[in-house]
Amino acid sequence: MTVPTTNRHERVVVVGSGFAGFEAARGVSRRLRRAQHPAEVVLVSMHDYMLYTPLLPDVAGGLIDPRYVAVPLANELPDVSLRPGCVDRVDLEEQTLHVSGCAPEDEEMHWDRLVLTPGSVTKLLGVPGVAEHARGLKTVAEALYLREQFLQQLELAEHEPDPQVRRARRTVVVVGASYAGTELVAQLHALAEDHARQRGKPLDQARFVLIDVADRVMPEVGETLGDRALQSLRARGIDVRLGTSLEELTAQEATLTDGDVIGTRTVAWVTGVTGAPMLETLGLPLVKGRLAVNADLSVPGHPHVFAGGDAAAVPDLASEETDAITPPTAQHAVRQGKTLARNVAATLGVGSSTRYKHHDLGLVVDLGPTYAVANPLGLKLSGWPAKIAARAYHLASLPRAANRWSTALAWASEVVSDRPISRLGLVSEDEADFRASEGLGASE
Repeated sequence: MTVPTTNRHERVVVVGSGFAGFEAARGVSRRLRRAQHPAEVVLVSMHDYMLYTPLLPDVAGGLIDPRYVAVPLANELPDVSLRPGCVDRVDLEEQTLHVSGCAPEDEEMHWDRLVLTPGSVTKLLGVPGVAEHARGLKTVAEALYLREQFLQQLELAEHEPDPQVRRARRTVVVVGASYAGTELVAQLHALAEDHARQRGKPLDQARFVLIDVADRVMPEVGETLGDRALQSLRARGIDVRLGTSLEELTAQEATLTDGDVIGTRTVAWVTGVTGAPMLETLGLPLVKGRLAVNADLSVPGHPHVFAGGDAAAVPDLASEETDAITPPTAQHAVRQGKTLARNVAATLGVGSSTRYKHHDLGLVVDLGPTYAVANPLGLKLSGWPAKIAARAYHLASLPRAANRWSTALAWASEVVSDRPISRLGLVSEDEADFRASEGLGASE
């Protein structure tokens, strides 16, 4: 079906509802509404929510409900036309795009301004067995599956006669010691302790192995806080191996590059991302799998096409390195989304444009029930001060009031009651597969 293009207002199409797409659609619609500009804003996404991914470790640990990290688009984007589906083809010359997987049939849509924020997919690095036997942490499906898979293995271990199999069922391997992987291993460790405590079992039965090729944990927070986080993890009995990666994975064991073979049934792969596959179909220059853009987030040679977030290689004007690009973090995606909104509106005659240049506000890393590290505005915090800073930051960053107070209530409940341990069977193994959970077809 082709949408008629006669007697219509200009149309801004935003592809993707992640941090950058959400902020771009919300910001440009508000700017146009205030200016009483008649342009239409359309958001095309497979999901009807914006996923607040920094709290996925809390979902995997059973600490908060997955609904709390999903911000409904209909509630927060009242002036934006929401189009469910997947953009699988873009014609830059004709200014059209093809939306598949939507009802009642696929659609060919015209655009006057295009904002590409399709996000990223997990980078598997060609390690044998990872695609089949590991799970990522980019979607609700993956977070829920990791939680239920681990709980099931803990329950099976209680009745397993073979000591080696019993130990393997109680073992978790997390590949990637950035803040996401480190938060995940801390939350799963807390989940295992609550599981043991509620059943009157020893708290140290479960085994956790965190590995990374880097020489330190969470290099994003700096050496001092990274060392504090490392000490905290090891003090809890978590086996942290740096300068080490995964060589091969089967359904029963993980072979590491240091030669160790670890029996396990639960492996999380949290080690990097690359731009969404649809970017490769555009015929435009890519930098490390991400779309090359100018400092104002426009695509070179296409002044009415913009990109941001994980999908874009945005010049890092705050860096002293000549060719530096901003890292694919939520903090950058949110800020780039706001810049996208301003600059797209400027091309429609509303306001002025600007270049994207960020000021580092620091990072917060929540490491389980009693510990965190943070460096807000360069101030190095650890322990309870960092915990308060981390949770305050997330509550301030969640876009919807209902999500904020629900999350706050879940955190408060942790202080006075045990986290729920029941398995709900909401996600199957296939649904949490890398390609299925990230919305990729079998041929991609």
